[in-house]
Amino acid sequence: MMRAFDYVSAATKAEAIHLLGTRWEDTAVLAGGSDLLALMKDDVVAPKRLVNIKGIKELKRVASGREGLRIGALTTLDELADNKSLQTDYPALADALLEVASPQIRNMATLGGNLCQRPRCWYFRSGFGLLPKNGSDKDLVSEGENRYHAILGNNGPAKFVSPSTIAPVLIAYGAKIRIEGPDGKREIPLENFYRIPNTDIEREHDLRSNEIVTEILIPSPQYVRAAHYEIRQKEAFDWPLAVAAVAMKMSGSRALSARIVMGHVAPIPWRSAEAEQAVAGNLISENSASRAGDVAVKKATPLSQNAYKVQLGRVAVKRAILKAAYGSAT
Repeated sequence: MMRAFDYVSAATKAEAIHLLGTRWEDTAVLAGGSDLLALMKDDVVAPKRLVNIKGIKELKRVASGREGLRIGALTTLDELADNKSLQTDYPALADALLEVASPQIRNMATLGGNLCQRPRCWYFRSGFGLLPKNGSDKDLVSEGENRYHAILGNNGPAKFVSPSTIAPVLIAYGAKIRIEGPDGKREIPLENFYRIPNTDIEREHDLRSNEIVTEILIPSPQYVRAAHYEIRQKEAFDWPLAVAAVAMKMSGSRALSARIVMGHVAPIPWRSAEAEQAVAGNLISENSASRAGDVAVKKATPLSQNAYKVQLGRVAVKRAILKAAYGSAT
């Protein structure tokens, strides 16, 4: 049963920020609500106040220009997927948007909400916390069911996987995220927005309780070939087991530079510098893409039940590279 809470609506960004509290348990931002309301119904989170920001019109704009694409945080995933400019200039993002959820969810879920959604870890969703431990302070994930958990970046207490399927492709494109709070505006690379918490009082996002995400900025895709590749247990809507997003600047069949980001394999979208180095300066072929896939998971430390994810991550990277270079994953 959902606990009682206050409900207020904000008409402007300044009003929304003023209504937010200094602690996470004080307030929560309500945008699409597809994740937050589920967490509240399951009593995983219990904010004392919901601040509805759906009426802030300036957060719903999508504008393209020479510098790239500016997307308001309240733009729904369905609106983005239908945007002609995005389909033409950022086809990998368009692919990811169509795969991210069911049509019903895409019609409600916002871009900002997707990037800020909480982990799908069943321990967290069952109320055991972000870094779940049992009564004797033992790590529940390492000791228990962990087949869908992290294989990279999991050396600390955080074993969940970052849930956003869109974040890896946005990071591959070099996107930035704009945030506003009582201390003003700040803009950071999206890859720096995600954090691996080491204590229970830390969050997995670089976002304070009295701040809101306002905009995503994607640079011009000029001379960039990009691709998004997902591996799922079944073709119908399901959470991915592994994701890879690749954006390369190329000269003919040779990659001049690359950004390679993996998803659903680590507590953050995992950018692989090793795979990028393996690709940069080389002709893209079956062999070079395979080498990049190998080095992308070389440092993986699988848990007791998820070693299969190492091969999935390897294959996802290889196929995303080939898809970006030649339009086909094989």
